[in-house]
Amino acid sequence: MAQLYYRYGTMNSGKTIEILKVAYNYEEQGKGVVIMTSALDTRDGVGYVSSRIGMKRPAIAIEETTDIFGYIQDLPEKPYCVLVDEAQFLKRHHVYDLARVVDELDIPVMAFGLKNDFRNELFEGSKYLLLLADKIEEIKTICQYCKKKATMVLRTQDGVPVYDGEQIQIGGNETYISVCRKHYFAPEINKENEEK
Repeated sequence: MAQLYYRYGTMNSGKTIEILKVAYNYEEQGKGVVIMTSALDTRDGVGYVSSRIGMKRPAIAIEETTDIFGYIQDLPEKPYCVLVDEAQFLKRHHVYDLARVVDELDIPVMAFGLKNDFRNELFEGSKYLLLLADKIEEIKTICQYCKKKATMVLRTQDGVPVYDGEQIQIGGNETYISVCRKHYFAPEINKENEEK
């Protein structure tokens, strides 16, 4: 029986590598997959899933108006699995489409993304995945400043922590740092800058 999986983690926790690994494993067995990602993620161009270690492959770009259920339903060959990267950027209707893919088409869906933003608030996609997913799993990584588990994302601008602003600002290691709760509220960025 198909299920909706939500696997979340902070930046640099290996979410995209996991998607590429799952896709590879299915395809090695001759089982087709559909890889999708938010059109908002433009770091390597629209419609690509790419990891920070250099692995990259094309994906279906999910726009605000994309009918995910209709797209999957109309495919000439039923995929064995649907994999979604950057799922935090999805809208409510996208997540409900993914649930319909599972429930009505009996195709498993694995969505990967961040849970909370730099303001420590849920993204819309994350909120509805947490509500609708059959299985939820955290992909863990460690805080940049200590050995604790990173649970939050700190946005920086010119080496200074930023706690307010637009929720979505595409960026990588130059903008976002994965941290534990303690270092989210008391980052050691200023100490590092003073030492330089």
